[in-house]
Amino acid sequence: MSNIRSNRWLLGRRHFLRGVGAAMALPLLDAMMPMTASAAEATKPKRSVFVYIPNGVNGMAWQCTKPGRDYELSPSLKPLAKHRDDFTVFSGLHHPNGLGQAHVCADTWLTGAKIDAQSARKYENTISCDQLMAEVTGLQTRFPSLELSISSGTGRPLNSSTLAFSRDGVPLPAEENPRQIFNRLFGAEVGGIAAQRNRLAKRRSVLDEVLDEAKSLRLELGKDDKTKLDEYLHSVRDVEQRTERLDSWLDVPKPVVDKKLEAPFQRDVPKAKAGEYWRTMFDLIVLALRTDTTRVVTYMNGSEGNGLAIPEIGITQARHGLSHHNGDPVVLERLAKSDAFIMEQFAHFLDELRAVKDGNEPLLDRTMVLFGSGMSYGHSHANSNLPILLAGGRGLGLKHGQHIDYNKPHMKDDYTLSYDEWRALCGKPKDEKARLSNVMLTMLQKMDVHAEKFVDSLSPVSEVLA
Repeated sequence: MSNIRSNRWLLGRRHFLRGVGAAMALPLLDAMMPMTASAAEATKPKRSVFVYIPNGVNGMAWQCTKPGRDYELSPSLKPLAKHRDDFTVFSGLHHPNGLGQAHVCADTWLTGAKIDAQSARKYENTISCDQLMAEVTGLQTRFPSLELSISSGTGRPLNSSTLAFSRDGVPLPAEENPRQIFNRLFGAEVGGIAAQRNRLAKRRSVLDEVLDEAKSLRLELGKDDKTKLDEYLHSVRDVEQRTERLDSWLDVPKPVVDKKLEAPFQRDVPKAKAGEYWRTMFDLIVLALRTDTTRVVTYMNGSEGNGLAIPEIGITQARHGLSHHNGDPVVLERLAKSDAFIMEQFAHFLDELRAVKDGNEPLLDRTMVLFGSGMSYGHSHANSNLPILLAGGRGLGLKHGQHIDYNKPHMKDDYTLSYDEWRALCGKPKDEKARLSNVMLTMLQKMDVHAEKFVDSLSPVSEVLA
């Protein structure tokens, strides 16, 4: 918790306790005293955002073909030109457990888990890296993490609409409506604090009854049913923990948002206006970060089954249809146009993170942003050579302005990336050690998660460490 926030919280608690009885006033604690410069630096917030696009990209327009710092931005990435020094482009990354999987790309993008895609009955996921971060940073914020998506809820196994999974592999529901999300984060509690506390108490009572009944039922079940029931109970306990957390923060005032900042979120933006909708969601993320309401965010720009058409630039096909191009140049051109438009919205996000100051640094320097997909070549659902960018985090010890290409050492010198070359790159990893989990391990360590390994990672990515 930052010094300012911890002091505000403790002093607020002290004031609250004095209000109910002078004998209950808190003493002046060390945490209420000004910090030294070095201590303040050590407690500055560290943040991470994960942005997902579905169905892969048009690699011929996306792929950069020259590695290093003097690489040339590809057509799809040119909207990011002014942020060139703020991000790193990766080529050749993959999830070993994801190879050959068609429809679990979003389910495993942040978990790297091995999922049996042939049977939903055997569906088992693991904790996503964002939730490992939230376990560390969540103690300092009202919301440990924020889950946003193109579709609310969790979706269904093998076609998730959330990127976040709890320690037990349970999907955490995402939200899609900017106005409703804003009101949950910053609006007054419906009926007041007492009414909200009463609602939470009723929820706890229901959860207690469910747990009691489940314990009795468990004695009568077979092995497989016990396993399924245990998975359900894990999700119930997760809801119970979140309920307790909400209650504990009721007496801490929510941040007051300027009316000018609030206005864009008090109207419903139709998804038919894809660009405006995406920018609104990105602006909401910036607002949540700058107010320290949360420090960990996942955002699905679209899911494999629900990627938006972009009528404002003449693309009426949904993204899933575009990805099944079968090499048709006309459809591929539309996919490339869609990719570039999405990157324009992402550039807007980086603009806003760069414009907001977090102390004496841009918010972008205190925030790592992983952007990409769990699929590369959508037509055949290939998932090697994933399109991945890592942006921000300069103040956390990252350096950028480069293209890290794990494919290049295995390519011929006259590498021009024809259609056949792109398709081949996506079918099988050129470098078995080029794992997306290495990037995630790097981020985890920068977020003070004490981990030497994440799933099948081999090591942090030294090239991005300052």
